[in-house]
Amino acid sequence: MSNSTKILMYFADMKKVLKFLMYLLIGILLFVVVFFFWASSPNYSLEDYSKMTTNDYPQKIDTDSIFSIVTYNIGYLSGMTNNRAIEKPKSLFDNNLEKVKTEFKLLNADIIAFQEIDYNSARSFEVNQQNEIAKLGYNYIAQAVNWDETYLPFPYWPPSIHFGKMLSGQSIISKYPIKDHQRIALERVKDNPFYRDALYLERLAQVATITIENKELIIINIHLEAFDKPTRIKQLNYVIDLFNKYKEKHPTILLGDFNSNPDDDDPAIKKVFDLKGIGNAAFGDTYDYTFDSANPVKRIDYIFYTKNTIEYIDGKVLTQFGEASDHLPVEMRFKLK
Repeated sequence: MSNSTKILMYFADMKKVLKFLMYLLIGILLFVVVFFFWASSPNYSLEDYSKMTTNDYPQKIDTDSIFSIVTYNIGYLSGMTNNRAIEKPKSLFDNNLEKVKTEFKLLNADIIAFQEIDYNSARSFEVNQQNEIAKLGYNYIAQAVNWDETYLPFPYWPPSIHFGKMLSGQSIISKYPIKDHQRIALERVKDNPFYRDALYLERLAQVATITIENKELIIINIHLEAFDKPTRIKQLNYVIDLFNKYKEKHPTILLGDFNSNPDDDDPAIKKVFDLKGIGNAAFGDTYDYTFDSANPVKRIDYIFYTKNTIEYIDGKVLTQFGEASDHLPVEMRFKLK
């Protein structure tokens, strides 16, 4: 065989290899595109993201005109494993749910506002945590979904936990009628890459109108951006404007996970502290921390209220809930003026 023939055969073989690699690359790109659209596709319509339901569970309501409200980032009942790259057994969620139900039954709060609560998600073994807790006698529910995914690459390891329906959000459950409910999506992190933005936990302000003693009490339940402070500040500015809008006409409570610790340098939460006529439950010159529940070192969960229309009785961080979540709940007892 001549050298020229060998060279031609070599180039022919190289052409076949390059053609194969090109087809392989195209196949990989098509797979990535199809997988991305599948992973980021919602399971529900926008209409399903905000809804109110009414139940008929037996209730125990105290009639002393003193009401109680709790805010709780329940961390989908994953305890101190939240955001950690480890397998989470079903027994963890079952035990934490029973712990939370036991404590709420003893507490007998009138209204509970949740953040990071799951509705039949694969990661928490298809249990609707909101509905299970509501069976304690909370016949009025306002639900606001902020995470609706088929695939969630977080935490990053192991990959086996990334697959399965994920439906999570914020809920307000009440022993008193919820008259109206709004789900308001807050500003997103603008410099997030597109693939991260597509799987982003949407930060919400959830607004519910609850009828108590023939008065309309406004509850604003929020969960602000955790990782990008400029975005958190923008979200908080919007929430403050929202709070100011309602407080002129109604007794108003602003609560939730603000992801802002007063001990930090120039904390965003100071903007709320500086508002006139606003009270801060379970908070003074000294205060208890709410995060993390195993070794609390930060206060990032709050209940604020309008002083001119709400009489503050007392409040506290509920340490008895232990490590059912990575947060501890905050309670406020109050009267309507």
